[in-house]
Amino acid sequence: MTRRRKSKVKILEKEADQISVVALPSESVYQGDYLEIIDSSGPGSIVIQVFEETYIPSQSLTEDIIREQIIEASASGTDLDPLEIASVSQMIKDMRLLKCKIRGCIQNGLMIPNVSWLPSRTRSKVRKISQSKLLDLAGQTGSAQIKIGTTRDGEPFTVLGEAIDGNLSIITGKKESGKSHLSKILASSLVSSGAVVIVFDLNDEYEGLGMNKDGTENELSSRIIVLEPGRTLRFALDYLGEFSLISLMQHVLDSPSASLREFIRIIQALEHTDRYTMDGLSEAIQNWRGNELVKDALYSRLQTMRNSGIFARTANEGIRVDDLTKSLLPRGGAIVISLKKASSLTKKMVVEILLSKLVQLLERELIPPVFLFAEEAHLYLRETYWDDIVTRMRHFGIFTTLITNQPDAIKDGIYRQADNIFLFNFTNETDLDMIARASTADSDTIRSIVRTLPRRYCLILGKVVSDLPMLVKIGESKFLAMGQTKKFFSRSSNGKKLILAAPETK
Repeated sequence: MTRRRKSKVKILEKEADQISVVALPSESVYQGDYLEIIDSSGPGSIVIQVFEETYIPSQSLTEDIIREQIIEASASGTDLDPLEIASVSQMIKDMRLLKCKIRGCIQNGLMIPNVSWLPSRTRSKVRKISQSKLLDLAGQTGSAQIKIGTTRDGEPFTVLGEAIDGNLSIITGKKESGKSHLSKILASSLVSSGAVVIVFDLNDEYEGLGMNKDGTENELSSRIIVLEPGRTLRFALDYLGEFSLISLMQHVLDSPSASLREFIRIIQALEHTDRYTMDGLSEAIQNWRGNELVKDALYSRLQTMRNSGIFARTANEGIRVDDLTKSLLPRGGAIVISLKKASSLTKKMVVEILLSKLVQLLERELIPPVFLFAEEAHLYLRETYWDDIVTRMRHFGIFTTLITNQPDAIKDGIYRQADNIFLFNFTNETDLDMIARASTADSDTIRSIVRTLPRRYCLILGKVVSDLPMLVKIGESKFLAMGQTKKFFSRSSNGKKLILAAPETK
């Protein structure tokens, strides 16, 4: 007969939404873990999460530690302790105080967020409960399972693609904490589930989604389309149409209202003609009867458009977003927009054109909803797009994941309306204050856990975890890692270590 180990965790006190418990040093309970308080006299069990570990505060314990330190420093000899009182004293001094947040209660096999009763200190039993069991009790269902890593106890941890579908997600953390690694796992898993993913790739990282670690092609290789502005990414004017061109002139090229009115008249005159090209637009502007200053302003902006290299000279040279999207269905795929070599202005032009064109196509139901992954979006998204992503675009069918190492670059309102937040390590107090203030989760959990997260560990908040903050170690990827930081001192020559020597002085 197997004897069940008795729990060594006991309730100490409750204040507001916090319950403090004490645990012996041998108890394997840590920050981020979930505990279940079981009281047979209550209507169910209470679920709490550890957000901070500390020692039990006691003036007498402090005095004992100081007294022992003085005695050890001033006396020597053989210690006699036949009753092993010292070992008990040491255990008491090492006991941990675990501060926990109440996350809800389990009643009739279901996880509910409200707790309206107080458990007994003496009769209650406290035990660990797994994150996967909590998600099952919360009623998460779906078929698009995405394995992103493991829990601290080594259990596989999966999220549902359905919890990302239709929602806004944010992945943030300091540099080299694992943000892009997680975003590539999410993007590749969505593709494997049959979704269409569009990626704004700033560091040429996502091309590796179609390759194994050894450089060979994997099952996604035929479904990854990489486009580079000026080379494989060009747009024909007649395909973009009036809406996209006006958006470009107004929001990226900063055309004043007088110039914009004349530009609209010019492109409307070119519609349904064989001169709706870059050369035809240039000729139409030069021959247009109007204010010379306006003509000069329009021609200057046209030259900027031409120099970007993203506009095709003829209608047959440009790509069609709807055709690319349809070519990836029904198996799913990713369209990776490589922006590494593009100038800042070209980045903004590409993003403006693509987003405005996607909205047109989705509004007319010519393409299915798409998932958009935006690396360091604050570098190329205009300010008004933040609100568009939260409101208009998600209703049309553009479901965005923002990846950034500058949380203050995203407005507070975006955090408050984000459905999912993936938080990696932050030690900067300003960043922690900003996230804690703007996030829907409690600030105590964020401040305590995020500050101490090791590399590749992530605190997940939002719908994807049924609003139960979960701590996860992000797993290793199967695809080729690209976009890694290039380092000077990691170089080698002919397999030998590079040695830098100071010049000799004469």
